[in-house]
Amino acid sequence: MPGDGKESELTERIETFMGQLRQRQTPGSYNVAYTTLDILRRVVSQTRWQTAKDLMVIVKREGKRLVSAQPSETVVGNMIRRVLKIIREEYARLRGQNEEGDQESLHKLLVAGVEDDDYSLSLHGLKPAVIEAINEMMTELESSADNIAMQALEHIHSNEIIMTVGRSRTVESFLKSAARKRKFQVIVAEGGPFYQGQVLAKNLAEKGIETVVITDSAVFAMMSRVNKVIIGTHTVMANGGLKAINGSHGIALAAKHHSVPVSCACLLEDSLLYLLALIPTGLESGPIMAPEETLEL
Repeated sequence: MPGDGKESELTERIETFMGQLRQRQTPGSYNVAYTTLDILRRVVSQTRWQTAKDLMVIVKREGKRLVSAQPSETVVGNMIRRVLKIIREEYARLRGQNEEGDQESLHKLLVAGVEDDDYSLSLHGLKPAVIEAINEMMTELESSADNIAMQALEHIHSNEIIMTVGRSRTVESFLKSAARKRKFQVIVAEGGPFYQGQVLAKNLAEKGIETVVITDSAVFAMMSRVNKVIIGTHTVMANGGLKAINGSHGIALAAKHHSVPVSCACLLEDSLLYLLALIPTGLESGPIMAPEETLEL
């Protein structure tokens, strides 16, 4: 049957993406988030379901599989929760409920023990409404980095000295956006052992931004002349902590000692988990990587 063919194709796509997550072949949170949304959109359009309840069961089932492939990629779980929220909102809208004064937050939906509605009614037009909402979310995702970069002039002022570490594409676009109308200096800690800070410094220098590369051990000595620290991050945890590039903790401690404000640029990495929740999975210290990329033999 045609439906069986589509579902087998969807299963193959999901397995391929899970393999990419395990092997870390999908670089950057944006690519992971966009691919996750694309798969969930296919889940909505190609699987068989009658009610919103059926659809949420399917999304949760496939979502758990995706999250289990790489638990440290919190953006996958975030996209799954957003899609579940979309399904609830579209279901409520089609039922004619007034959501303006009683719209549940994402956090409330996650921590709630019992749902008020069982979502068991079969509503005409739910599938196209959910797909359209996911398409809008994907469009919003495409412009998220530009929206962050547009705020650069509100945070960076002329003649300031900015410090960052390693290379974050979000931070890079943020600094380049500010450099269009502001003249400032950037100090980049190289971020060993991969030294991506050198790549960032090169890219900023090509745009005419005065850039200085320092070793990670020189961060404390240079912090006294810095006006602001801007770092990228992998995840913002529930208690405000960060999972970020190696060296970020040292920079934060040095900034605290010298009373230098620290800003964090991130796209979709907010997490409702605490770092302690990752300890049983062995992810609190990040993945164990092969030494080939850092050792020159």
